[in-house]
Amino acid sequence: MSQHADEHWLKESLEQLRCHFTWQLIIEDEEMPDLESRILEEIEFLDTQYNVEIHNLLAYVRHRKNQTEAALENLQKAEELIRQKHGDQSDVKSVVTWGNYAWVYYHLGRVAEAQTYLGKVEKTCKKFESPSRYRIKCPEIDCAEGWALLKCGGQNYEQAKVCFEKALEADPENPEFCTGYAIILYRLDSVNKDTQRTEHSLLPLRKAVRLNPEDVLIKVLLALKLQDLGQEEEGEQYIEEALTSTSSQTYVFRHAARFYRIKGSVDKALQLLKMALERTPDSAFLHHQIGLCYRDLMIQMKEANNRQPRVQSRANDNIIKSAIFHLEYAVKQKPTFDVAYVHLASMYIEANDYRKAEETYQKAFKIKALDGVKKQKLHLQYARFLGFQRKDEDAAIRHYLEVVKIEIESFTKEKSISSLEKLALRKCQRNPSDAESWGLLGFIYKMKGEINEALDCYEKAIRLATDCELSERGSP
Repeated sequence: MSQHADEHWLKESLEQLRCHFTWQLIIEDEEMPDLESRILEEIEFLDTQYNVEIHNLLAYVRHRKNQTEAALENLQKAEELIRQKHGDQSDVKSVVTWGNYAWVYYHLGRVAEAQTYLGKVEKTCKKFESPSRYRIKCPEIDCAEGWALLKCGGQNYEQAKVCFEKALEADPENPEFCTGYAIILYRLDSVNKDTQRTEHSLLPLRKAVRLNPEDVLIKVLLALKLQDLGQEEEGEQYIEEALTSTSSQTYVFRHAARFYRIKGSVDKALQLLKMALERTPDSAFLHHQIGLCYRDLMIQMKEANNRQPRVQSRANDNIIKSAIFHLEYAVKQKPTFDVAYVHLASMYIEANDYRKAEETYQKAFKIKALDGVKKQKLHLQYARFLGFQRKDEDAAIRHYLEVVKIEIESFTKEKSISSLEKLALRKCQRNPSDAESWGLLGFIYKMKGEINEALDCYEKAIRLATDCELSERGSP
């Protein structure tokens, strides 16, 4: 067999493996630094029995960054943990790690080592009577793929859910599978909050807490879900219980802080976030949450000073500057942090710095991984900025229409239609002869299902446009 044929056979064999190199992990290059930072934080500060795959993922990230020796060290750590924790089950637990080894050595041009790890996978496949030479179907690998997808961001969440569901079909009471499934449903609830009911994760979270009584992280996620569903009192019991534990404190602090910020206890939230920040000073998540706390303090202060609107508070200015500092840091650490850009722009608006607000919105629009719902939210906030601060109604209308064009039914879309209706009515009242405004109003009524009103507006728009055309023809 020629060298070219050998390489072709090796590549085809590698592509059959189930590992991070063959899973369709969607990670933008600009997301890599933040992903690596989050992985390192998890390794150091999250107390969990499910940490083998995080070392595999770190190896993959470091390979993507051309840090090959570091990648091999991470794979060695994963192997070491497997031997310590799984003993006689280490073969099946090692299949993903061996697959990653084979791919790393292949990219290094070290064919013999790559073939050695392919051989290890093949031997395990034979041992478990797999019909495939290099692939093995087992729930542990489905779960490992689910964890990898979950860690790599929102564009991977739906596929992660499928992986955990497959694992649970084989072993419905497995604590690790249940934990992964509960967390991915919790994340999807948050992502889909704008478009549908978000109760899907409640029962899986309760089950995960029952199966993992020592896992404080799953308890605080259950607490946040209970709060979201209006059961704050029960949720706070889980928060208080988690705060008494010394396990995974950094993660408990950051999620407990979210709970207290939403509750309105902003000072307590800030205290917890700053304690967590001491341990993970570069966390984009923490800086974003601290920025939101300062934003909430600003809102509270504005409401308190509402009776004296002419009084400019220096304290309020300092709060806005603090919010901007932390939100700027968040987007610097994570350039694809779309919601942080929106919050940062809103703080620039509060500081009357419309130029920076404009720049921030434009940076957010350049994010490649924005899904339809995120695009809707971004266009809505930008439209409000154009309408209220820039006083550019026509530009605002264009961006409200961009929201409506995205064929996803959501609260954001409803808000945009409502805003469009108010703008169109105002324009019609100011200039009853404006055919374009009547046409826009007709379109809005059509979107709302009010067909008779829509027809009236369209007829008026056509009549006005015709009259205008005839008038122009008659002009000398």
